[in-house]
Amino acid sequence: MNDALRARLAAREALLEQLVEVMIRDLDLDREPDEIDPDTPLFATGLGLDSVDAVELLVMLEVDFGVKLDGEAEGRRALRTVNGMVDLILDRQEAA
Repeated sequence: MNDALRARLAAREALLEQLVEVMIRDLDLDREPDEIDPDTPLFATGLGLDSVDAVELLVMLEVDFGVKLDGEAEGRRALRTVNGMVDLILDRQEAA
């Protein structure tokens, strides 16, 4: 594995940890960070988030990570899983 890939993976892991902790805090989730699988759906049968939580996620992304979604389709894609949000944040950071 080359150094660039190693650095990207380390940055992704750090962001994932940060995002999960912010979600637990801001959404008042009664879970420990290691109980949240980054590939679990955020809504319905996954973490069981609702529409109010979705609005809070959008605010959290903008305030804590400087990311504003560009439309409904991007929102649906990014808010499916924690990994989806991590990918969105990383993509925006790399584009900036």
